[in-house]
Amino acid sequence: MPASLLAPLLPWSQMVDALNTGLIVLNPRGEVLLWNAWVVRHSGIEAPAALGRTLESVFANDLSLSFISALKNVLTYKLPVVLSNVLHRTPLPLYQRPEDAVKGPQQRMPQSLTLVPLRHDIASDDGFLVMLQIADTSSFMKRERMLQSRTEKLSREAVIDGLTGIYNRKYFDQKLAIELSRAQRQKTPLSLVMLDVDYFKKYNDTYGHPAGDRVLQAVVGAAQSQLNRLSDIFARYGGEEFIIILPSCDPSGATRIAEKVRLAVLALQLDHARSQVAQHITVSLGVATCLGGVVCTETRLLDTVDKALYAAKGRGRNTVQWLSVSDAHSTGGYVTNGQNPPVSSPSIE
Repeated sequence: MPASLLAPLLPWSQMVDALNTGLIVLNPRGEVLLWNAWVVRHSGIEAPAALGRTLESVFANDLSLSFISALKNVLTYKLPVVLSNVLHRTPLPLYQRPEDAVKGPQQRMPQSLTLVPLRHDIASDDGFLVMLQIADTSSFMKRERMLQSRTEKLSREAVIDGLTGIYNRKYFDQKLAIELSRAQRQKTPLSLVMLDVDYFKKYNDTYGHPAGDRVLQAVVGAAQSQLNRLSDIFARYGGEEFIIILPSCDPSGATRIAEKVRLAVLALQLDHARSQVAQHITVSLGVATCLGGVVCTETRLLDTVDKALYAAKGRGRNTVQWLSVSDAHSTGGYVTNGQNPPVSSPSIE
């Protein structure tokens, strides 16, 4: 269809107002030449009230500094500028509903803004206009927040045990490598506490698995209440086995924490009719320490704390047993402790 026939069907003003985007045109003095219906809807300012006035006066000097600087650069260098919503969330005082303006700047519509220089007079070096194209990015921002929230949830689920809400084995393995490496560099002690619910299989057989799940949750809550440092890492190691990483914690401090955990679980007074230790739920705990300056590996430290837990069970359960990783130059492998662990520098609790 010839352009001459299109003109009466699609008048310029109707085309501009039909756009689902904001359109403002300014002359070199910053005065408004075009103000489309989209801008009217989201500013609450009718076109006759804006035309012929500077944008700053129309918006009552409520323009962002980033926009003012961008407009100046477009007029000076005759190059387009994009203000993305990532760095410039609300360059213009526009709102989803004009009445939201009374609620404050925080209610402004998220937007992206493109400033484009337009030559209208080829005979003049100053014959440029500036066209502002404004897009509502609310849905984009909402989608970004949703995706970010979903990503954070998936990341958290990847390292959190679903039943107890503490860290899982995968996260523990990662953190142990990091903390042990740090302890070796700084020549500080690193302790592990491994705990196991005594006769837990018999508990499940007697009371049922749902009740067993509740016991594990209660044991975790009691143990967590005894950990006071953000650096302490508490994780589920296996079915009814849990493990704690205690950075910068010597044998004396680690065994004290383990004993506090044992007593906290005992204080729950959770009935266990088939326990051969007590009439209530109890835990056995093994403690292993890699002393500062002693070369350790993850395997050796885990093997040591596992042996310590086994020794605690061998001593009748509901008790704490400490073992120390041997010096790398010794041939003894592990140093067992039948009495109290050696006291070194004060631990951080």
